[in-house]
Amino acid sequence: MPLTLKQIRYFIATADFGQISQAAKEFNISQSTVTASIRQLEEEVGMPLFERLPSGVSLTNEGARFLQHARNIMAAVNEAVQTPLSTEINLSGSIRVGITTTVAGYFMPKLYVRFTRSYPNLKLEMIEASRPEVEKSLLKGDLDIAVILVSNLGDKQHLKFETLVRSKRRLWLPSNHPLLEAKTITFGDVAKESYVMLTSDEADQTAGKYWMPTGLSPKTIFTTSAVEAVRSMVAAGVGVTILSDMVYRPWSLDGQRIETVILGRDIPTMDVGLVWNPDNQMSPMTKAFMDFMHLSFSGAGSE
Repeated sequence: MPLTLKQIRYFIATADFGQISQAAKEFNISQSTVTASIRQLEEEVGMPLFERLPSGVSLTNEGARFLQHARNIMAAVNEAVQTPLSTEINLSGSIRVGITTTVAGYFMPKLYVRFTRSYPNLKLEMIEASRPEVEKSLLKGDLDIAVILVSNLGDKQHLKFETLVRSKRRLWLPSNHPLLEAKTITFGDVAKESYVMLTSDEADQTAGKYWMPTGLSPKTIFTTSAVEAVRSMVAAGVGVTILSDMVYRPWSLDGQRIETVILGRDIPTMDVGLVWNPDNQMSPMTKAFMDFMHLSFSGAGSE
């Protein structure tokens, strides 16, 4: 049986929410419909895409890789639907989009290419800055819109946001680590290990928030702003880390394997989304960009 777009949509929603019940609610369908769709999808691709947990579901390594392909499929379909509209509207002008480091490296490149292909007369000016700087620029009117980690958003009183993607956080381990044999892994287990801490996009501050309720703290031996440095350190066995699926890649630059596992305790997702200043009138060009992003991710959830 060939794959269907419904299967892809249900799969992406389940991956984003981490719960079949929430995915079913998103599409106003029964949980059994989503469960059956995912089971058929797994049979078609010939491998399990989710690990079933008491608290929901978690992507397997194969599922995390398939998620990237699934998003590309939906983006291509949405682009095909949208392209005739873009040529008909024939908008011209520029859009100033604020982005942060993680968004610049792991989220926007393909979207940038697709958007500029759909709207050849629009100039998409991406401006990278820290999250606080992006927020200030939005309030001052120096940016039209932003794509940042909305899970870190500070000024929710004056800025509006919409979540596009929720990326699960997991424990990263070298391929020969003993914890890979454990049935369950707790924060207590991780606290005994040497830890590599990422600082870019406030990752260290976010880590502090989900470590604090445990009463424990990571045994940080190395701190860096570079994801590739974290990847290499973990793959080499220097330490472990907890990072999102969005920045996960199974191999370090020198070809060493990195494995991921889910922790027994829920960790907040890393959410990427749109942020804008509702006090500023949105131009037709900015609205076109927002609509494009909605189509690319089928509205993962607005706030």
